Amino acid sequence: MPPPPPPSKNHGHVPAPQPPPGQPPRRRMASRDAAERAAFFARREAAAVLRRVLRGDASRRAAGSIKSLVYSPSVRNKRATFALVCQTLKYLPILKEVLASTGVLTSKWKKQEELVYVTAYDILFGQETATSGSVEQLIMLHKDTIMAALEKMCLRRKVRSVEDLVSKKSTVKPKPRFLRVNTLRNSTDSVIEELNKIHKVDKDELVPDLLVLPPGTDLHNHHLVSDGKGKASCMVAVALCPEPGWKVRAILLDPSCSGSGISTERLDHLLPSHSRGDQDDASTSSRIRKLSAFQRKALSHALSFPSVERVVYSTCSIHQAENEDVVSSVLPLASSLGFELATPFPQWRRRGLPVFEGSEHLLRTDPEDGLEGFFISLFVRKAAADAVKPTNGGLGVSKQVCKRRNGLMAFGSLRLSRMTMLCSTRALSRR
Repeated sequence: MPPPPPPSKNHGHVPAPQPPPGQPPRRRMASRDAAERAAFFARREAAAVLRRVLRGDASRRAAGSIKSLVYSPSVRNKRATFALVCQTLKYLPILKEVLASTGVLTSKWKKQEELVYVTAYDILFGQETATSGSVEQLIMLHKDTIMAALEKMCLRRKVRSVEDLVSKKSTVKPKPRFLRVNTLRNSTDSVIEELNKIHKVDKDELVPDLLVLPPGTDLHNHHLVSDGKGKASCMVAVALCPEPGWKVRAILLDPSCSGSGISTERLDHLLPSHSRGDQDDASTSSRIRKLSAFQRKALSHALSFPSVERVVYSTCSIHQAENEDVVSSVLPLASSLGFELATPFPQWRRRGLPVFEGSEHLLRTDPEDGLEGFFISLFVRKAAADAVKPTNGGLGVSKQVCKRRNGLMAFGSLRLSRMTMLCSTRALSRR
């Protein structure tokens, strides 16, 4: 028997174990493990969001938009989750077809089908990172079979790749990003100076203190940004233009609506119902009829306040039933109470649908204008309208409210618009 090895002279040092031959260094393994763990949890967060999106779409009772569900406090990795949900929805028809044809999505996995879709997308088309999860193992086990089925699908449809199948779906033209400056907290010039460090920023020509940024600008994590709205929603407050000190004398009525004008922002074009063409009869659906009935009641109630002088009725809908039809139905009441339709932003070319006399006073915005689909109507009590001197191209606001600053029209009363809207809403709810 050979003698034992002599004791080590360096008793205080224990050499670190080395990886087996052919294996990556320890740091690289740790980095890969961390990436796999992150992917594992992101897929499950995305699957939970996808489940709510698909169930809401199927029942036509959405729990929220894709963005609102992803950016809720319960979702930790928001960026990865948002990307996974959107991409999975884009590939969903293809994934459903190929998983069904290969027999991968059996009844055993039905309860986890959303996770199967997300994982299949991520492994087949995304980062191809798999972990020890059971669904990941399922997709890896059948990966070759699924890829072969995808190749056959491309041959049948005469395209070169799966991406070509996805690109055939309708694409959405990117819109500029809009940012309204809260001038109670920052000056417009200081915000422009700050944002110009990372983006090209322009001032909007129509709405005061509104900034225009390139499409796709991500400001979710910027310290200056607290909420995201579009230009059309800012136009609503400018149209109301209450005077300083007014209480329930100006009402901004923005009732529940179908949201059909912001379906692009909500990413509705990714939903299965949009692909089936369910939007074609949306304007005559029972839901729209119920919404328009409620909108008529709300607008009639807003006009009935004795001291109110200006009422803006707006929706983010493109449907006539929620817009022109609602306004037309309350015109006899409005006239009896001394109101008439005024013309907000007369320089804006897109007006109301010509379905009744006076619809030219109404205002619409459209995705063709690079905006959301919005509708704005302005009711002004005649006594108040007679005292208003049109400025800024006939916008219809009093001189004491509007001031010129650096060649642009700045509405000091806009600072009160948010407070006015909240007070008006509370008053409506108490009545």
